[in-house]
Amino acid sequence: MSPAAPVEPKQSLTADAWAEAALEMIAQSGFDAVAVEPLARRLGVTKGSFYWHFENRDALLRAALERWERAETDDIVARIGPEPDPYQRIVKLFKAANASYRAGRLYLAIAAAEDKPMVQSFVRRVSERRMQYLFECYRALGFSEASAAHWARFAYATFMGNLQIGRDTPELMPTGAEFSEYVKLMIKVLIPREAPPDDDGDPPA
Repeated sequence: MSPAAPVEPKQSLTADAWAEAALEMIAQSGFDAVAVEPLARRLGVTKGSFYWHFENRDALLRAALERWERAETDDIVARIGPEPDPYQRIVKLFKAANASYRAGRLYLAIAAAEDKPMVQSFVRRVSERRMQYLFECYRALGFSEASAAHWARFAYATFMGNLQIGRDTPELMPTGAEFSEYVKLMIKVLIPREAPPDDDGDPPA
């Protein structure tokens, strides 16, 4: 009679499930709050399940950051889809970026840990890719390179400011129908349908 096969840790709990749970903990309590035992209790498994997928906490954090980077760049662009109109691309990007309260808290929680070398490169890549996407959209609207860079910076700075207000003084952010009107105002101000005929690369007036 052959020996029984060893019992493996809970296979239904994937590495992605651990990474997503780590991101949830970061959003709620900050980067330093992530620890194996509390996560295992939250997920209803033993630490053995963790070590089936990850060598250590750093490996989990890296997997979580990779998941976050994909969600904040590739996944958002995929949701926008092959939209031929650059104006509509920016509108869809802005709506997607401002739609999730949890995503905003997570972004700020990760950015707050930029003093950690592991985090710096992820935050920088996400910011650079978002700015580059905006820059390309404004260029497609007919703006000069210099002016497109100004407008991309303007739009991204507004987005980041919204995140800060939502975290620090959430009562100052509109909700419901009022938030929809606020988004319409941002779109009107930040996303012209085309570059003015006299675009010379100066910052928006």
